[in-house]
This record gives sequence, C-alpha cells and structure tokens, in this order.
Amino acid sequence: AKAINFGILYGMGARALGQSIGVKAKEAQAFIDGYFERLPRVRAWIDGTIEQARREGEVRTLYGRRRKLPELESKDPRQKAFGERIAVNTPIQGTAADLIKIAMIRLDRKISEDGLPTRMLLQVHDELVFEVDDGHRDAVYEVVRAEMENVVDLAVPLAVDAGFGANWAEAH
Repeated sequence: AKAINFGILYGMGARALGQSIGVKAKEAQAFIDGYFERLPRVRAWIDGTIEQARREGEVRTLYGRRRKLPELESKDPRQKAFGERIAVNTPIQGTAADLIKIAMIRLDRKISEDGLPTRMLLQVHDELVFEVDDGHRDAVYEVVRAEMENVVDLAVPLAVDAGFGANWAEAH
C-alpha cells in the first residue's frame, strides 16, 4: 500500500509501479485508476500543482521555500516529465523536511526546559532517534509525540509512532 500510494503520488507510471510491487503493468494501471477514482481531489491537486509550476516556473513548500523548475521548459519529454514529478514531490517532501526541522528545534528546547534525561541523536527522513534510559522512555515519548503531532495545524492530523530498542534497527 505504501509503495502504491507514494508511487502514484509522485507520478510513477503503470510499468514502473508494477515492477515496484511485483504485478503486471495492467494490474498496476488498475490500482492507479482506482486510486484516482476514490481520491479525485488528489488528482486535482497534482494537476493544479503542475499547472501552477508551469506558470510560475517554481513550487514552494508550506513555509515558502522555493524550488525553481527549469525542466518544465525543456523540449525533452523525459526532462519535462521529471520536472512535473519534482513539482509534485517538492511541496510534499519539502514541507515534511520543514516540519521535522521545526519539531527538532522545539524538541531540543522542550527537552532542555523540562530537564529530560535524553539526547536527540539523529534524524532519518521523518524519524528522530533519541537516546533514553528505559525508566524515562514513556515520559520522553509523550513529549516527543506531543511536540511532533502539534508542530503545525493541518486539515489532516499528524500521527507519530514510536519504536524502542538498543539500536535503530531494533526500534523498527
């Protein structure tokens, strides 16, 4: 489901999606068609974002960071298609990057203010890795969850999952 969702959202065609999820292109196309039938506003957003990117030559994240898209002016159809995929990807992934950075800044402040015995060690995409003793795990989790889920008020709620372990692999 995750491969289908991200593949479709970022403009993956039926052949590439089929290879990614191990089905024939025809079946992958049925997934794509069904996806947009059930979620027509997603199709409208994608189309609108690409059209706006063509007009303005760039896209922006929710927080205003810009990505210029000269690829949209290319005569090469592959370059133009690449630009369209970037036009859709950037507002989503760029905003996600903005949000995780804001959450990290707020968490660093909150951990310090509350004197929590933990250290933020690492960011991996939309994940944060903390070092924390088992005895403080629940308290740290609650602070992290609250800060990350409330980093911005969106029409769709942000949900935070947590895993625990002696290392990052175990925590998954």
